[in-house]
Amino acid sequence: MGATPAHRRTAPVELPVSTASPTASSDTKRRWTHTHLLPICVALVVIAEMGFLFRLDVAEKARVLTSWTDSVNPFAGLGVDSEVAAGGSDSCEEWLEREDAVEYSRDFMKEPVWVSGGEQEFEKCAVGCKFGFDSERKPDASFGLHREGGVSVLRSMESAQYYRENEILHARRRGYEVVMTTSLSSDVPVGYFSWAEYDIMAPVQPKTEKAFAAAFISNCAARNFRLQALEALENAKIKIDSYGGCHRNRDGSKVDKVETLKRYKFSLAFENSIEEDYVTEKFFQSLVAGSVPVVVGAPNIQEFAPAPGSILHIREIKDVDTVAERMKYLAANPEAYNQTLRWKSEGPSDSFKALVDMAAVHSSCRLCIYLATQIREKEEKSAKRPCKCTSGSETVYHLYVRERGGFEMQSIFLTSGKITLDALNSTMLAKFKSRKHIPNWKNERPKQLRGVADDDYKVYRIYPLGLTQRQALYNFQFKDDEELRAHIHSTPCAKFEVIFV
Repeated sequence: MGATPAHRRTAPVELPVSTASPTASSDTKRRWTHTHLLPICVALVVIAEMGFLFRLDVAEKARVLTSWTDSVNPFAGLGVDSEVAAGGSDSCEEWLEREDAVEYSRDFMKEPVWVSGGEQEFEKCAVGCKFGFDSERKPDASFGLHREGGVSVLRSMESAQYYRENEILHARRRGYEVVMTTSLSSDVPVGYFSWAEYDIMAPVQPKTEKAFAAAFISNCAARNFRLQALEALENAKIKIDSYGGCHRNRDGSKVDKVETLKRYKFSLAFENSIEEDYVTEKFFQSLVAGSVPVVVGAPNIQEFAPAPGSILHIREIKDVDTVAERMKYLAANPEAYNQTLRWKSEGPSDSFKALVDMAAVHSSCRLCIYLATQIREKEEKSAKRPCKCTSGSETVYHLYVRERGGFEMQSIFLTSGKITLDALNSTMLAKFKSRKHIPNWKNERPKQLRGVADDDYKVYRIYPLGLTQRQALYNFQFKDDEELRAHIHSTPCAKFEVIFV
């Protein structure tokens, strides 16, 4: 086929030379007019029509493009330059803030999380939170398996060695959907530690007792080797004043435990169970007293130490002789002994602060935050959110962050060329400080550990929302920038929690 009619060239028409009669000539002209002129006219009309349609098509495309840029997402993975597509009216960040927003069905400050169970006391919470009984309302959660509605919650501070249902996997098999125990791997940990309950930074007092250590042990049938350890220390010539019901040699019926411990160089913080994270008041009272704890208990007790070298740990009965020799050395060398308590004047490690700061938000409030977060995440799954915006050669990623113990998420943005751990850290810190954020622990910590100004804090750990506290504090860290990039690329609108110290 030839070229399209709009582009076909028309050859000049030559009139034929004829010797026919005039009548014949007239007939020939009429035949030429009908047989030749008509196609030419049609061709000219077609050419004009095509030109008109071409101009109309261009105009229509321009109109549609203008309409599209005004009413449709210009950035959602299409690689459109934001300044061209949006006419410079919106930045990627502004557009993402708007497009990624989710209209939640529930305002938790107006309609608090409701937990059926005993009354709980706490001053404030980042989310509306109520406990008790209400026959007219279905609760979001209930303590126990025979619940009135909502998810079932197990809450206990007892050892799983004595109460098997407190073991997390066993509790799940029984039907508990939320587990609250001393384990940092539980959904909402409930530890024995807190700044409010223990004056951990109380000054050290003179050690006036002749005995090396004090012990308060009353359960003589504990399921571990703590009594054998006590006897083994005594056999190793470690003098111990025992105030409890086991091996008693001092009357403890009318003494204040912490005030008594302050007079001793060492305190036997012997738990009745050897279980990860099961660290009771025995240990924390020793820290308050400024008496070096000698521990039989949690295999990970060093994670609870206020500073390296500040505690002694008897892991197994065979460790007693080594620990006894260390106690004798420290007791005979004041400078070395004082080093074990140096944290009392200089402050504990960041890891210790990060652990105890968790309890600055009451566990009941943290339960409500946990439940409210799950409710919102279900709604977010059905929402269509772009979560990133391409402008020119760079892509802007929309991330969310909140402080541990908080609820509402804050937006931060990282560009494709700057997805690094340092950038995440600095961007996050700048975001909170620009909002004049005050950390949850600010009014809970002892004054000497609060810093001078409200914004005197730093990032200790950043981790994806949803990790347990064991993972967040000890087991998880992005190993490098590439791992962070992989997480952000594979997790639209990635959410993080941050721990400040």
